[in-house]
This record gives sequence, structure tokens and C-alpha cells, in this order.
Amino acid sequence: MIETKQARERVILIGIQTADGEEVQASLDELRQLAETAGAEAVGRVIQNREQPHPATYLGKGKLEEVKELLWETEAVGIVCDDELSPAQLSGLEKALDVKIMDRTLLILDIFAARARTREGKIQVELAQLKYRAARLVGLRESLSRLGGGIGTRGPGESKLEVDRRRIHERISWLKAELKDVERHRDVTRQKRMNNRIPVTAIVGYTNAGKSTLLNRLTGADILAEDQLFATLDPTTRTLQLPGGDTMLLTDTVGFIRKLPHHLIEAFKSTLEEARYADVILHVVDSANPQADSQMHVVYETLQSLGVKDKTIVTAFNKCDRLDGDPALRDLRADHSLLISAASGQGLDHLKEVLSAVLRARRVYVERFFLYKDAGKMEQFHRYGQVLNEEYREEGIAIAGYLPAELAGKMI
Repeated sequence: MIETKQARERVILIGIQTADGEEVQASLDELRQLAETAGAEAVGRVIQNREQPHPATYLGKGKLEEVKELLWETEAVGIVCDDELSPAQLSGLEKALDVKIMDRTLLILDIFAARARTREGKIQVELAQLKYRAARLVGLRESLSRLGGGIGTRGPGESKLEVDRRRIHERISWLKAELKDVERHRDVTRQKRMNNRIPVTAIVGYTNAGKSTLLNRLTGADILAEDQLFATLDPTTRTLQLPGGDTMLLTDTVGFIRKLPHHLIEAFKSTLEEARYADVILHVVDSANPQADSQMHVVYETLQSLGVKDKTIVTAFNKCDRLDGDPALRDLRADHSLLISAASGQGLDHLKEVLSAVLRARRVYVERFFLYKDAGKMEQFHRYGQVLNEEYREEGIAIAGYLPAELAGKMI
């Protein structure tokens, strides 16, 4: 039996190093991971020092000649730019290099299209793709005329991209209406959780930090967890039992990344807003990644753009089993920080204790006495609070424990 393996597209990565910008090499390393996740092989990279990208061709004339030579030497079939290209830049590069032109945004959208499983996820991805491509029809038209597949072509097919803008915008309007229906369902589910007064913790973090692995380890969930970017896309909520009998809902969210496309933030707003409505933010950090500090900064910037504020933040520095020595890891914006390994289970008991302590801090200690005819209120105490002592007397029941602050005043 002869095994056949589909050839991976060979691409060259190009980026701009600005005087006051971040280190472009680290960004291109991440771009290489994105390309590999999308199914391509990065066979070279070109970096140009410029104050800003060229408005017409992204790179200057001299660097374009260097890219042409590298394309010939490596037999690459396309290039991937580290920034989102404007329609003019896309068209200019297409004419100058005569190969497939892609950018970081297109790669991320392509990966999301391959990973979406739920109806909501598929709608969100297609909506983001069409918004991105609608503004680039002129630049994409020449590329699409000779593309037969490969990365950057998942999701809405070539036929959709070749129709006029009017039909694309009609499709966008239809997708928005469909997404509104899904969002209404999500709002109802979220409201039920709030009415049940079960505290919710949103797991956030940079992509591939180990969020899904942590959720699986803590709750016994069976969601996909792989060592690659955006391994999981659709959010998952599971129940977590904490020390002392407390119950908490853990919600996994899509991973963040630097230069997260605006189209994706808009399309996935309802999903990302799980963090906005959560009681606690569990920030998972890949402590073994050399770029951990910058990744943490990206996460906080994204949370700020979503309007997430005034939340209790617990930062879990994951993958501590891969560290040498005793590293000085700190998150000055977190209320609590600790080292864990979701893979080995190290530190997870401590994490549960911290989450339990966070819940207790949100509660007040109360002592109440209920007549037997008011047993319904006592049932609420058991349901929403943490009972420390319960004594049955002849005339009624004395109970003591912790209750959510907003409920304690009503428990009279």
C-alpha cells in the first residue's frame, strides 16, 4: 500500500520592524506557527526596517527584489505579511510579485474556518471572512483567478468572492440576522445562570496557553486540547466543585493573539463577552513562553477593548513543569497569582482553594433563625450560600454561614 501525503504550500514570511514597534522576529515566529497551523510551510523570511509599511506595496522597492529572488530560490508559491494589508497593498504586492498574497488576518480567519464546529461559530467566522474580503474584492480578484485551493481559501468559496458587492452585503445582512438569533439564545442561557446565582469564572488567555487542558483537568470535560494555536474555537461551560462544597461554572473562551483581527472581535463579541459577564477572570499564562510578558499585555488590552473591568482576576502561570529553577513570575494587575501545570495537575488543588477563597470574599457571614413555616428561605440559604452550622430547635432552625452580599439583605 502506497501512502500519499498532501504537499504543504511553501510560503515566505515578511514583516516590518518599526523604530518604536515590538520585536518583529518574535512576531514572525508566531506567524510561522499560524502558517503551519493553516497547512503551510514557512521556508524563508524577509524583514525591512521602516517607519511604517509602504502604502502601496507594504515593502519598499529594494526589498521586493529580495523577496523575488527568495521566491525563486525556495520555490515558494506565496508570501504572508505580518500585518493586515490594505486593498492597495494587496493589489500592489500581487502585481509586483505575481504569487499568492496573504496576511496575518487571512491566516487567522482561515484557521477559524477550519476549527468552527457549532452553528454560532460557523456564522461568526463566515461573517468575519466576508467583511474582510468585501473590502478587498479588487485586490483578491487576480489572485482568485488562479487559486485552486490551499490556505486562505477555506470558508466562503471562490464563487462567493467573485460576485458583486451587493450580493456579498446581502449575505452579510442575512448572517447578522442569524447571529442575532443565536445571541438571543446565549443571552437567555446567561440570564438563567445569573438568576440561579451560580458564580461564573471565565478562562481567558493567549492562544495555546493551556486553557482547554486546564478546563479538562478541573472538570473532566473532554474538549480538544492540542499544542497548537487556536486548537479550540467554540466556548465550553462546565461545573467545578470547590473545597467546602461551593459550586462554580467555568467557561472557556477563544484564545487571544496579538493583532487579533478587528473583524473577528466584532463577529465573536457575543462569545468573548462571556468574560464581561463573569464574576471572576481566570487568566491562564504560558509561563514557559519567552514572550509571556507581552502575551499578558495582549490579553489585558483585549479585555479592556471588550469593556471587561472591575473583575477579580486570578492569574495561573501554567506549564510550570517546563521551567528551570524558580522564575520570578508576576502579574501586578491580578488579585491572586500562582504556579500550576494543567498537564501534570501540579498546583490545581491550590488553584481550587484560591477560587474558593475568592467566592468567600464575595460573601458575608450571617446567622439566621427560621420558623419551620419559613423552610423555603432556609432552602435558599442551602442553594446559594455555604452553610457552616445548622441547628434544629423546638421552635425553628438556627443556621449560620456565608451568603452572597446581594442576597444576605433579603434573607430576613
